[in-house]
Amino acid sequence: MARTPSTMPELGRPAALFELPDFNGEPFALEDYVGCDGVLIVFWCNHCPFVQHLRDAFVALAHEMDERGIAVIAINSNDFAAYPADAPDRMREEAERGAYRFPYLVDEDQRVARAYDAACTPDFFLYDRALRLAYRGQFDASRPGNGVPVTGDDLRAACEAVLRGEAPEPEQRPSLGCNIKWKA
Repeated sequence: MARTPSTMPELGRPAALFELPDFNGEPFALEDYVGCDGVLIVFWCNHCPFVQHLRDAFVALAHEMDERGIAVIAINSNDFAAYPADAPDRMREEAERGAYRFPYLVDEDQRVARAYDAACTPDFFLYDRALRLAYRGQFDASRPGNGVPVTGDDLRAACEAVLRGEAPEPEQRPSLGCNIKWKA
């Protein structure tokens, strides 16, 4: 596992539109979420220890934010031919095990990850109502093995600001995780 930080693209940047299938092949388009109070896009996978470390807390936060008006979309951009643990059938198992109520999408050609400048899993991108980037950064300061409790405080504070129609704190710390497994 290569410890990789997120790239921290410029705040205010518009979301790149996309349509991707979920693990069952059902298409989802970002345009379907226009009108939400915000959209949280997370680049995610099954096997990364950083994702596994915060999965339960993230799923709980994602479900809460979805109920409050922020849509949540998880995208797996890893090369699943080289990393079969991230293949669509395994994504289905992961979504069922984690009781995901948000779409878990397959970015097989990795174009969406590239459009977002995603670098790691997990990599969080929170957009406001106008689909402008309001937050990109860490879930919280917890990492596997560092002893810091998983709280989701950083992402939660950003979501709360977006729900109030405000800009999150501009001082944002990068997420850290496994590098996206790019195709050759």
